[in-house]
Amino acid sequence: MAPRRKPASTTSDDVATPRVDALKPTLNLAREIYDQLDNGEIPRMRLPLRTKQNITFQQREGVWKLGRALGTRSARKQDGALMLLRTFYLVDFINEMARENKTSTLRELYYISEGWEDGKFHSEDESNLLIEDLEVLCERLREDFRVHPEENGASIIGDLTIREHNRRGQVKKINCRDDVGDGGYGLPFNVEKEKIELLSTGAKFVIAIECGGMVDRLAENGFDDDHKALLLHLKGQPARSTRRFLKRLNEELKLPVVVFTDGDPWSFRIFASVAFGAIKTAHISHYLATPSAEFLGVTASDIENYKLPSDKLSDVDIKALQAELTDPRFATAEWRSEIELMLKNGKKAEQQSLAKYGLNYVTETYLPEKLGEMGVI
Repeated sequence: MAPRRKPASTTSDDVATPRVDALKPTLNLAREIYDQLDNGEIPRMRLPLRTKQNITFQQREGVWKLGRALGTRSARKQDGALMLLRTFYLVDFINEMARENKTSTLRELYYISEGWEDGKFHSEDESNLLIEDLEVLCERLREDFRVHPEENGASIIGDLTIREHNRRGQVKKINCRDDVGDGGYGLPFNVEKEKIELLSTGAKFVIAIECGGMVDRLAENGFDDDHKALLLHLKGQPARSTRRFLKRLNEELKLPVVVFTDGDPWSFRIFASVAFGAIKTAHISHYLATPSAEFLGVTASDIENYKLPSDKLSDVDIKALQAELTDPRFATAEWRSEIELMLKNGKKAEQQSLAKYGLNYVTETYLPEKLGEMGVI
């Protein structure tokens, strides 16, 4: 049934967290370039290469990590000089935001650069990549730099009491079941301790769910109360804040995390991003990933065992599954068996296909059976 994996050894003590001196490395970086110019040198920066060849999957920790290969960004060539110029426009901008107690979305950053003359970005991809480079160079997070995406994280429903520090400096104590509406508590882009303190919970585990409709079904059926669960909506491919919050729940409150998605190759990758991280964010996988997370379903075996309504795999689906057979995140025998079974049968299924047996089936039969087999309940 559901693939099982051993917990990894990564703990919250192993990861970088936002600090009060988060902007200091940006100023140190500026000082280094200034000193090079003052000494008559061509300015340059050294940073880890974020190429596929320099990203490896660390089996022991269960996450992607950057390798040791370094590259040089130098003003010797025009492209390098332009990137250095943009870098220090960006350093100045994030320090200005800190002084004024402001934040910026990634989209706003792109448009802010219109005032940087020759340093302006030509696409949002360029500004996003530069923020990631700055994360690597300074060993900090974009959240430390007060830059965030347009959307916040997802939502959570259940008996979890937090203390939230809002933008006005007020502190509010919130229970994510009793003090919120039907949509649950919405996660902000910053879910660190200076923003959200985890006080207490009556829950025994967290179930991270891909689709909003399934979150609503479980909440309406009272699954969180009946089984002492926290229901977290992943909203498809989860945001960084969502993955970080899951990791905090797992490590600080010692809550097991199970992931409940559709049964297709793209949903398998949603699980992989929660448990192992992604290549794109390899430089902070240790901060975002929850290596002890387990995949609950929908599996290829579930489609057969529960005789679920299904759709035929597309050519793109098949190629994605074949790629997953060589992906180190799916290297266990259990995952290989499930992927090969899906390829053999040529079927995929949605979470909502469980409604074939009625609106209560998922909470009264499917989830109790699967969670019981996994030893979660």
